[in-house]
Amino acid sequence: MSNENTDTVKIGYLPTDHDAELFVANATGMYKDAGIEVELYEYNNGGDMMSAMASGDLDVGYAGITPVIYSISKEVPVKIVAGAQNEGSGLLSHSSSIKSVTDLKGKIVATPGESSIQSVLLKYELKKNGLNFSDIESPSMKVSSMNDALRTKSIDGMLTYEPYVTISKEINNQTLVENSSDILPNHPCCVVVMNEKFLSEHSDKAHKILDIHKKATEKIKENPEGIEKYLPPHIVPNHEIEKESLNHIKWVSDLNDTYKENVNNFLKIEQDLGIINETISSDKLFAKI
Repeated sequence: MSNENTDTVKIGYLPTDHDAELFVANATGMYKDAGIEVELYEYNNGGDMMSAMASGDLDVGYAGITPVIYSISKEVPVKIVAGAQNEGSGLLSHSSSIKSVTDLKGKIVATPGESSIQSVLLKYELKKNGLNFSDIESPSMKVSSMNDALRTKSIDGMLTYEPYVTISKEINNQTLVENSSDILPNHPCCVVVMNEKFLSEHSDKAHKILDIHKKATEKIKENPEGIEKYLPPHIVPNHEIEKESLNHIKWVSDLNDTYKENVNNFLKIEQDLGIINETISSDKLFAKI
């Protein structure tokens, strides 16, 4: 990354329509209209993005709640400034005989990474059904490779995010075992985080970016199927498939008490699973801007 232009805001994202607010804001000129120059950087998973946040290479990130919570617990200087979306992941298999996660015992089930929300959802669903994570083999894979691996039966299942869930189901004819809305209804997924240094030194830009995020969220809510044209081409292989994918996502942008409670409930799940060992205060998790 180039650090030559200190006025440019560096924003990280994942190759998923979960980050549609960012894509809509950028493609429709919202940042430009607000006088903000941005550079966007793609990461395969939230863990990699949070490493970039920790090193100061990013000012803002659209990342999954799991790597964000874990990073904050490890004193990475970031805070959540807004929700981005809820739900929007799915458990799939190449076999129609797989009816639930219990049928995947002893099999290979991939996720985007150990620090991903999809890995947490998989562990949660296994435990809920009386199984341990050790009852399956769960490799971390690049999301763009997971669909091919499932199609060629190199893996038996995967828990991935949209649009790869819908692509797998509708294009590759794989079996959707469960949506994440079935595993944990209304669970928080992606959030917007900001580096604490950026928050303190560029509070004006932070406010503007948060306002833009809210405007982009409202634009999506008004016409979810109409925003697929704003998404990057490598994320949108088929416009009709993408329209269906977007309907599986719940868009949010607030940090109201209900949303904070959902985040704290998810934190308790991570504690129960042994992923996080301590309680994290709201002041440490959330920014007040």
